[in-house]
Amino acid sequence: MTFQGAVVKEQGVTFAVVIVKKSVIDNHIEADEAIMGFQQFFPGLPIVLMAQDHHGVPTYYGRRDISKFLASVPLQAIPWKKYTTR
Repeated sequence: MTFQGAVVKEQGVTFAVVIVKKSVIDNHIEADEAIMGFQQFFPGLPIVLMAQDHHGVPTYYGRRDISKFLASVPLQAIPWKKYTTR
């Protein structure tokens, strides 16, 4: 499995952002399960999910303070990386 994500340290908080399909964010149960699943790759870090609509506008799901912060950050400013798992 491969996924796109980033580890960000901002204002003294380190957190992870993971790109998912919009349908995941639209279903809170599925979104919560995805966050739990990604914990193994980012142990101890808060995780926020990000999805884009058909216009490329991002939506964030996760810790409210981090999601609100990310909404003000241009997507290209996030240090995205491709993660590969076994």
